[in-house]
Amino acid sequence: MPVTLQHLDQTRWAQDFQARHDLVRIYQDADPDKLAPDAVESFIARHLRAGNGFACALFNARRLGAVAITPAADGTWQLGALCVRRTTRGRGVATRLLALVADEVARSTHPRLAVASASSAEGRLLTGLGYAVTHDGDVRVGAAGGIS
Repeated sequence: MPVTLQHLDQTRWAQDFQARHDLVRIYQDADPDKLAPDAVESFIARHLRAGNGFACALFNARRLGAVAITPAADGTWQLGALCVRRTTRGRGVATRLLALVADEVARSTHPRLAVASASSAEGRLLTGLGYAVTHDGDVRVGAAGGIS
């Protein structure tokens, strides 16, 4: 499945109906123990209003998965709330999305990436991609690890 990366920020959220629709549908498919369906829009709005964004897996002009990105003052991208539409799970969308994000970070001038922990969904997928993820969630990006 040829998935590309698209960033979604407050501006795109405000201007792009399809982006809003897709992102809400992605997170409505989240595990209800992690994010209740009636809390999805407030979660997204709070995250974006705080100056954060989402990296989305785009396929055929539709967003199939997303991961929340919270940039830290030191330039680290903190990843969390990874979710893929239920209808496309098991097809490598989450893995490809995180590979694209990690590759983008590795090419940046300040390549730092973090996840909640090595045992989080994001941490496990990045480890599977060859990235070294420490117990506390720091991800080693750059020449060591990862796929294209």
